[in-house]
Amino acid sequence: MKIIFIWLAGCSMVVAGTAAASNESKPATEYTQFANQQVLESLPFNDKQDFEDASRGFLARPDTLTIRNEDGVVVWDLEQYKQFISLDTAAPDTVNPSLWRNTQLGMEHGLYEVREDIYQVRGFDLTNITFIAGDTGWIVFDPLISEETAAAALAFINAELGERPVKAIIYSHSHIDHYGGARGLLLNQSAEDVVVLAPEHFTEHAVSENVIAGNAMARRAIYMYGALLPRNAQGGLNGGLGMTVSTGAAGLLLPTQDIIETGESHTIDGVEMIFQMTPGSEAPAEMNTYFPEWKALWMAENTTNTMHNILTLRGALVRDPLIWATFLNETIAMWGDAVEVKFQSHHWPVWGNDRIIPYFEKQRDIYKFIHDQSVRLMNLGYTGEEISEMLRLPPELENNWATRGYYGTLRHNSRAVYQRYMGWYTGNPSDLNNLPPKYAAERYVEFMGGESETLRKAQTSFDQGDYRWVAEVGKHLVFNNPANTNAKHLLADAYEQLGYQAESGPWRSVYLQGAYELRNGVPTSGGTTTASPDTIRAMTPEMVFDYLAVRLNWEKAAGKAFKIQIELTDLDESYQLEVKNAVLNHSQNLSDDADVSLKMTTEVMNRIQLGEVTLQEAIDNGDLSVTGDQDVLINFFSMLDNFEMWFNIVTP
Repeated sequence: MKIIFIWLAGCSMVVAGTAAASNESKPATEYTQFANQQVLESLPFNDKQDFEDASRGFLARPDTLTIRNEDGVVVWDLEQYKQFISLDTAAPDTVNPSLWRNTQLGMEHGLYEVREDIYQVRGFDLTNITFIAGDTGWIVFDPLISEETAAAALAFINAELGERPVKAIIYSHSHIDHYGGARGLLLNQSAEDVVVLAPEHFTEHAVSENVIAGNAMARRAIYMYGALLPRNAQGGLNGGLGMTVSTGAAGLLLPTQDIIETGESHTIDGVEMIFQMTPGSEAPAEMNTYFPEWKALWMAENTTNTMHNILTLRGALVRDPLIWATFLNETIAMWGDAVEVKFQSHHWPVWGNDRIIPYFEKQRDIYKFIHDQSVRLMNLGYTGEEISEMLRLPPELENNWATRGYYGTLRHNSRAVYQRYMGWYTGNPSDLNNLPPKYAAERYVEFMGGESETLRKAQTSFDQGDYRWVAEVGKHLVFNNPANTNAKHLLADAYEQLGYQAESGPWRSVYLQGAYELRNGVPTSGGTTTASPDTIRAMTPEMVFDYLAVRLNWEKAAGKAFKIQIELTDLDESYQLEVKNAVLNHSQNLSDDADVSLKMTTEVMNRIQLGEVTLQEAIDNGDLSVTGDQDVLINFFSMLDNFEMWFNIVTP
């Protein structure tokens, strides 16, 4: 009896790729041009300090920056941006001038000296990679997304400053753009020769974020990062934190030591580092690092030169802006009197204590303000949507470049605070059991006079520059009848103008990706799998079984009851999976009445998960033994869904 399955089928996270440019992009309308001109007139564009900071310490850059994998496939290409972005080019009509300014700053790339013995390679990925010169080698902070980009950065700094071995890797937090490229730093070294430090619970969060909800987050990440958009003035520009994401091999080199307590100090290769734990701020496991010898403070992603996300558009747990602000207050208290340079995993450093402390205070206060004022309005009875429309920043935060909404925005962050406290329900009974989009759309279009009349009215609103309203009405038209090409194109046109006006890189990408799919259909390929072999091998058995439970199709499992026991011989641990009441539970409390039992090592289980070997092949070669009713096993795997990543978003 042949048994073939992959445990984690459908467990992938595609975050980037390439697609042909659409020929249907439209120019900016007069209303978009006016909106962008208002931005140009309202913000302090004469302030050039960021440009001075972004270029300070420049040492070298490659003539061209296109990075390929071993098969010759491009995984990172800055050259495509150089064709239309320069420091002396004014913002095109199709780009918000503030976002254009941020994009110009993001094009500063190459090797930079933060101060003696501290260097950054910028522009080789979404993230900066930082190299600290120890007594004998490099201590590397946050090795990018992809092995190829990390390897290219290491090769570049070694060529410019002299070759050094990597002695240690420090992960600031559990997001993949801060650890995925670690294996690219090994070159001719063994992983055993490198110390890897990370904040406590790093591995748990790094793995879980990319698996349980990874498929849905992957699809939405395509929108958030503009991964498939053409690179031009009418397409993808800047991700807010950097240009975009690389598409190479993303792995996970497991930490060899956890950092547990604030104030904990370690000296590696002659470099003393003091850590501040900041769990639950920008990531569930995160930490800052202070270098007392140089009075230099590495801020991970807790302070960047933008307002960050309280809730990322790709999907995640809602972050706590109150804790975030509290940790920044602690940072000021710990090192505010001493710090002379602060730097981080995105953007450029700030030098001078007299500038760093006001910078920290505004970074702290942007999150405290969003929290406090959103909760104030919530307690006055306003809903998340109402709060996002009402809330405005005070002038001292509004006119501060480092708290502008290039990545997170005031609008969606205030809604995130509401969601954190109050959830999805507004309190209005109409929202308690409202119709889903497709069914609501049919009723809306009927009430508005039918398809033709609704489309006519929507076109009139578009001609008046009322693009937010057209997006609302157009959504109903498309969900009522996805075959209505005129409705899809009008909605795409509205999304496009909203994208051209967006200051946030992710908002621009979301709107333009939506427009692209309305005009061209849903893509079918391209990307990076973050549920990589390293990630899957780092999963605990409990994580594997929890993911199997997520894949269980309850309709296929209804009325069934059975038990499967799994013995993992290398761990000397056994688990019982039980399907009952259309639910899969796992436990280490074993019963005597299991229907089927499996015995194997964790490595064999991982190879099966990765599709490197089928269950039947593992049985045939003696790596797996099965006793009991194998039909139960076959039936169980027939109940598991495989998740298709390319599901519809802007159409039903």
